[in-house]
Amino acid sequence: MSRAHIDFLLNEEKISIKDLDTNTTVLNYLRNNHELTGTKEGCASGDCGACTAVVGELKENKISYKSINTCITFLYSLHGKQLITVEHIQKNKLHPVQQSMIDSDGSQCGFCTPGIIMSMYNMYENKIKPTEENIDKFLSGNLCRCTGYLPIKNAIKNMYSYKSNKFSKSKVIRLLKSIKKTDIVIKKNNSKFFIHYNLNSLIKDYQKTSNAHLLVGGTDLALEVTKKRKDLKNIFYLGSNKDLNYIKNKNNNLHIGSATPINDILPILENIYPTFAKMFERYGSEQIRNTASLGGNIGSASPIGDSLPVLIALNSKIVIQGKVKKTLLLDNYFLSYRKTKLKPNEIIKEIIIPIYKKNILKCYKISKRIDDDISSVFMAINARIEKNIIKEIKIVCGGLAETPKIAEKAQKFLLNKIFNEENINEAKKIIKKEFDPIDDMRASKNYRTKISQNLLERFLNENNNIKSTLY
Repeated sequence: MSRAHIDFLLNEEKISIKDLDTNTTVLNYLRNNHELTGTKEGCASGDCGACTAVVGELKENKISYKSINTCITFLYSLHGKQLITVEHIQKNKLHPVQQSMIDSDGSQCGFCTPGIIMSMYNMYENKIKPTEENIDKFLSGNLCRCTGYLPIKNAIKNMYSYKSNKFSKSKVIRLLKSIKKTDIVIKKNNSKFFIHYNLNSLIKDYQKTSNAHLLVGGTDLALEVTKKRKDLKNIFYLGSNKDLNYIKNKNNNLHIGSATPINDILPILENIYPTFAKMFERYGSEQIRNTASLGGNIGSASPIGDSLPVLIALNSKIVIQGKVKKTLLLDNYFLSYRKTKLKPNEIIKEIIIPIYKKNILKCYKISKRIDDDISSVFMAINARIEKNIIKEIKIVCGGLAETPKIAEKAQKFLLNKIFNEENINEAKKIIKKEFDPIDDMRASKNYRTKISQNLLERFLNENNNIKSTLY
């Protein structure tokens, strides 16, 4: 039996909602329905961080905190969670992150400051050590045009020196426990918003619903609302579905539920494929990684989805669930621009990533900025080299065409060849003929071709311990 409303905590107040438009974002709800205007709209695309708030979820009787971009988060996805805004963290006196920001002169015009404060609050609640690396990682999703970032970084380094504002979490835990995790169907203006907690009920409703949209992090789908002003009908939120949120290691394969947030996957990847994990720091900000998923990245079929070349290079598979279940090699998934073999009544259930213990995996992202930018060229290389002979190699590029491209001819040439400059130079010539890159505002055709060639050379240099200045 499904419910027709959602319950969540706005700061420490329990809220029930059933009659708002299914396309309502958290940002618009806060500002228009509660006049909580500390949360700002800067970009409406999850890029600038001015809209940052923190979500708390109950996990093993503890509250787990993560930052989100409220501008691309749909309101109804908050069911069973706590939403914390900048107005709430001050209790009797300024929160340590606020006081530290003031004392460090970390704010000028103040527009971006509430979002930065909430990213700091996320670090504070999770007790993240304020190292340079961690500060850059957690602040990458917040842009400031006034101060530069040194005073803000100083504020983060100093925030733990202030006396903590102790919030009673027992009340929040009690309230979160009182919210029932049952299937939900919100009906409003000939549109529906679905939340399912298991796969069977999801598939049942999805099979009989036309004009449906699958939602996890909303990093792509939400822009249809915020940028293109579309009215999305029939949204299926997958982020709460326990059958799509998991990580399992079975028979030297990682099995990852399609709705599992990127940040949940990273600790596992850091031990298996460190370069893949490192890539995700440039894939998206902390806010994005807290909500986005591999399934969403694959499902959107964007040719500039940075995870796709890596997954293809690793010979990953996807499990597709419809009326029947089937497994497909990711190589064979893409048909053309944003068109795949996924049928309208099917969803991606899981991603299967082989674990290669003897292989070298390299991920190269070339973009105009280090953080928060789309790749001009992305190359992933998965190779096994024994006694300087290339025994296995797969080269995949993104950003060159309407789908990720496998360098099949270059691979074939390099296989069983000596791993040296002569053969890499020959492979570079092959790639130049094999690829026909697009020419657009991000990069010219010639630039993309040259970069693709140079990244092969970089792969050789890195494995010969020759330093490179490229990422």
